[in-house]
This record gives sequence, C-alpha cells and structure tokens, in this order.
Amino acid sequence: MVVDSLPKIKKDVNDYKAQSEMILAATYAGIGFGNAGVHLCHGMSYPISGLVKNYNHPEYPTDHSLVPHGVSVAITAPSVFSFTSAMYPERHLQIAQIFGADISNAKLADAGAILADRIRQFLYNLELPDGISAFGYTYSDIEKLVQGTLPQHRVTKLAPLAAGTEDLSKIFENSLKLYN
Repeated sequence: MVVDSLPKIKKDVNDYKAQSEMILAATYAGIGFGNAGVHLCHGMSYPISGLVKNYNHPEYPTDHSLVPHGVSVAITAPSVFSFTSAMYPERHLQIAQIFGADISNAKLADAGAILADRIRQFLYNLELPDGISAFGYTYSDIEKLVQGTLPQHRVTKLAPLAAGTEDLSKIFENSLKLYN
C-alpha cells in the first residue's frame, strides 16, 4: 500500500484516495509494530534525528534543526536490509518484488542488493535527501551515531541478525550517500 500510495501523494498532495490508503497502511504498520516490533532502521534513526546540528527538512517550517522520523528511519533502509538479507533472503526478495523488482531469476545471495537498489530508487523518486551526509553528517560522526544506537536495545535486539559496533559503523558508512 505504501509503495503504491506514497508516490501518488508526492505527485499530488490532494489525492485523497492515496491519502486514505496511506492512513490505512500506517494503521496496519502500527498494528504490526505493536505485535512484532521494529529493528535497526528505527534504532539508528534516534541518533540521526537527535544529533543533527544544522538541517531543516523541506516543507517542515521550524526554527530548529529537524530530521523527520520517517526520513531518519528510511535513510538507512538500503544499507540495513543489505545487512539483514543474510537471514531470510526469501523475505527480502518478496519485499523487493513489492517494490517492483523482477525476482524470477534472482539468487538468494543477491537478495540484499536487489532490495537495497529498489528501496534506493523508491527514496530517490520521493526526493528524499541523498543519505545522512545531506543532514550534515560525515565519516567522523559515525562513532557518535553508533554510540547513540547501541543503547536502543528495545528495537535493535529485534533485528533478524545481531548488529555489533562494526556492523552499525558499516551501515552508517554505507548510508552517508544513497544515490552516488
């Protein structure tokens, strides 16, 4: 529902049918989150939003730095799902298919790359910022971002694959730029 509706809303903010579908999708997501939880993207979003110094997201009129929650969650998704694809690659391919990938000849070992590419294209089409570097973060900030993620056990421990300090560092590093 999100894959279909969100681009329609981006194109036409008055598309009330797409808005209704997004409201329903958000409701379903909330039910899912309440039952199964969320994982790395959410845990990593907290320091992304909390440590930002000088970023104001377009269409968010504020007098302070702000990375909206959905943006801070989505921005690491390509890298996170490349990482988690080693566990349950079939599910990652199913999600890639929802995003429009042809998985008929896909190898399980390529599931993460396929899904990451589709999510990256989706985010690009929605005109999301080009990675966490667009928020002002550099390679030198990665350690602080990792340290801000590590205490988020409530969500990070739900990931299908355990992520330690080195894993999180690599995920953040791969999230500096999305679109090359």
